[in-house]
Amino acid sequence: MAETIKIDYPEYLANAMGLNKKDFGKQIKVSALVKLYELGKISSGTAAKVLQISKLDFLELLNEYKVSFLDTHDLTKDVSNA
Repeated sequence: MAETIKIDYPEYLANAMGLNKKDFGKQIKVSALVKLYELGKISSGTAAKVLQISKLDFLELLNEYKVSFLDTHDLTKDVSNA
């Protein structure tokens, strides 16, 4: 079952971004899921499922938002253990 979140925003915000109401809503949804992933609250698979895209497509989205899908802490640990 899907839930709905209502967000009030001034009309000029979407206009300033050059987006219509539908595209603005999609942008907010994607941004929220990217941030939740970045904070470690959800997995890339969960985010991809919510957005109805492949996991690979979600990882490409992360690049657009300049969010790394590599855990630098784990990477540093792996290098030091090599």
